[in-house]
Amino acid sequence: MKVVVLGAGVVGTTSAWYLAQAGHQVTVIDRQPVAGNETSFANGGQISVSHAEPWANPHVLHRLVRWLGREDAPLLWRWRADQAQLAWGLRFLVECLPGRTRRNIGAILAMAYYSRGRLQALRRELRLEYDQLERGILHFYTDRQEFAGAVEAAELMRQFGLDRDTVDVEKCLKIEPALAAARSLLVGGDYTRSDESGDAHKFTRALAEQASARGVTFRFGLDIDRLATAGGQVAGVLVGNRGGNELLTADAYVVALGSYSPLLLKPLGIDLPIYPAKGYSATLTLAENSQAPTVSLTDDEFKLVFSRLGDRLRVAGTAEFNGYNLDLNPVRCQALITRTHQLFPDLQTVGEPEFWCGLRPATPSNVPLIGRSRFANLWLNTGHGTLGWTMACGSGAALADLMSGARPEPDFPFLR
Repeated sequence: MKVVVLGAGVVGTTSAWYLAQAGHQVTVIDRQPVAGNETSFANGGQISVSHAEPWANPHVLHRLVRWLGREDAPLLWRWRADQAQLAWGLRFLVECLPGRTRRNIGAILAMAYYSRGRLQALRRELRLEYDQLERGILHFYTDRQEFAGAVEAAELMRQFGLDRDTVDVEKCLKIEPALAAARSLLVGGDYTRSDESGDAHKFTRALAEQASARGVTFRFGLDIDRLATAGGQVAGVLVGNRGGNELLTADAYVVALGSYSPLLLKPLGIDLPIYPAKGYSATLTLAENSQAPTVSLTDDEFKLVFSRLGDRLRVAGTAEFNGYNLDLNPVRCQALITRTHQLFPDLQTVGEPEFWCGLRPATPSNVPLIGRSRFANLWLNTGHGTLGWTMACGSGAALADLMSGARPEPDFPFLR
């Protein structure tokens, strides 16, 4: 089958890889000059099955009240004259119900756990290098109320089979000694030994090169204008650049455009419950022998993650709901640095931080949309929110199974 994949981020590239491995002829289209150059470019770097608790949960409502009016709040909601934003927000509130939260955690865990295994197998098979570390992820807490809620979440995840173990302050410092200077702030943590970290951009570039060597065609620098339909199916995708427009045709089409997926599909009458959640990151180049963490960390109170990527430290997180705005907010950028120095006062760096922001494609439930659309030959792999890097390999492999007529392995609510 001839397949066109729209989007060469980590999700689109993994989809292309597994589709090609299943025997399909694959072409990938992206407006960027290389793979993984937008939301996959400078994210938090975590392969975090342990981060399966969605933003929408019963504990978030009192936090939202506490965060109102704060420019540096972990979740910043900017009201806009935007019907899509309002509709998304209302659905988000519904997903905060306890029963829905439990169901969503189960779905996210199933896909994330499967995906981590596929990533590990792919790394061994292709000998991929992307500053990966297999040292687990430590969630630490500096607020006792946050920690109490985390103990409940960790227990629920253990019921689903995840090795997320609650630990005291002493164990936190044993797992990551670089936290010693912040000892007085810590109240506890939980640790998932099986989680990992690594540079998503490097991984995506490396996998794209491997896929290209095995026959996948990547066409970069092409804007995706619209999808043409006829007879209840997609008849082609209109793309273009300064050289003019071109209609590409295939047997099947995969939309893996992250936050931009709803914009492409709305003219077809497909309304996806996806809204862009802008995340920020700062990449710090470490001085030689700097006392920096090597275990990937999650600061749950501030919704930040810290990942060691070779001689760099990636600090990333927060969510700003402000439409498709990609301006860097200096207050939010500085908040990353302030918290970093609060936790690691002896950190030594070289040069200035490299700030970045990207639009995460968030569904109200945090459960991605994977499977067939209402058009028989149009497939979706989008809406992964903060877990695109975590779920990329699994969702790409599962989509390839679905499109090949096979049953995917994970117990997940695929679109049918």
